[in-house]
Amino acid sequence: MAKINCLNPIAACGLDLFSKEYEIVENLDQADAVLVRSASMHDLELPDSLLAIARAGAGVNNIPLEDCAEKGIVVFNTPGANANGVKELVVAGLLLASRDLVGGYNWVKANAADPDIAKKVEKQKKAYAGNEISGKKLGVIGLGAIGAKVANIAFRLGMDVYGYDPFVSVDAAWSLSRHIKHITNVEEIYKECDYITIHVPALPNTIGMLNKDAFALMKDGTRILNFSRDTLVNDEDMKEALASGKIAKYVTDFPNPDIAGVGNVITLPHLGASTAESEDNCAVMAVKQIRDFIENGNIKNSVNYPTCDAGICSTVARVTICHQNIPDMLTKFTGVFAKKSINIENMVSKSKGDWAYTVLDVEALVSEDIKKDLAAIEGVVKVRAI
Repeated sequence: MAKINCLNPIAACGLDLFSKEYEIVENLDQADAVLVRSASMHDLELPDSLLAIARAGAGVNNIPLEDCAEKGIVVFNTPGANANGVKELVVAGLLLASRDLVGGYNWVKANAADPDIAKKVEKQKKAYAGNEISGKKLGVIGLGAIGAKVANIAFRLGMDVYGYDPFVSVDAAWSLSRHIKHITNVEEIYKECDYITIHVPALPNTIGMLNKDAFALMKDGTRILNFSRDTLVNDEDMKEALASGKIAKYVTDFPNPDIAGVGNVITLPHLGASTAESEDNCAVMAVKQIRDFIENGNIKNSVNYPTCDAGICSTVARVTICHQNIPDMLTKFTGVFAKKSINIENMVSKSKGDWAYTVLDVEALVSEDIKKDLAAIEGVVKVRAI
């Protein structure tokens, strides 16, 4: 029986997908797999028994990815499961950046007890006037699951949409409206667009990409939305751009001491995926991925190991191996079975950066001696027989 530990509350619609062959346990030390949302795992001692971690969400900065890879722990996330929830909040962000809804709301709240409030509204409302988004140019940086949805809905709201993503996936490309202008140079987004929304992961080449150099290329009064990662924007450069009027509004889902409370900044408390529907979708997706990995050894949406789908095993046994991506590994694996005169009927091997994953379907039961021989090969970090 596989044991599952939940470090955060996980939606019941996901947990209900576990069969009777699974048990939810309170003790991490007993777990074969972990489900997590926001809990930090960096200081946890992960047991040798742990096979997988599934993050019910997209971001995985709360998980020690490289340490997990070195221990043969496959880390999954759930890209796209919360995309609609984030998309809808980005639409709200567009409106917040265009109309001073926050200022107007605060004025009404502050004057709620005034018996003449209805008359004063007519004089006061001009202080909170804004502009419409229809007909304005929106630049979408990153056309993944969320960015593509944002681009499509913005077009339907009447915006002229520019999309930039040099690594756009086939699925995302198919989902994009043909009316989206595909831009090959991000600088064109900076120069042309009235609004810019960013939807890329935090990588060495994207951290701080919205900085003083990018702002210098933008129109005066550009409005920027960040519902992806706080580190994509250089906060000090943003404050200078806001003070000069180069940036009119900055809407972000990531408040921090440097930016919260700054004039013309609207900060939300990381609400992007905070919907019941998003939490349900993430839980269902995470559990399905864990089950396919535990039962079949298949990997989908891992952030530290490659995608590898060997289907359902139709032979006597299946062996999965987490290992370093170094030469001659497959020869060594097959050699172990050849010595035991065991035929390998099917083999799938994939790599991702420094790490690789191999699945072998064999026509005999896999003994402990075979598992030990495979584990003894230099570069192998975890062997499992299914």
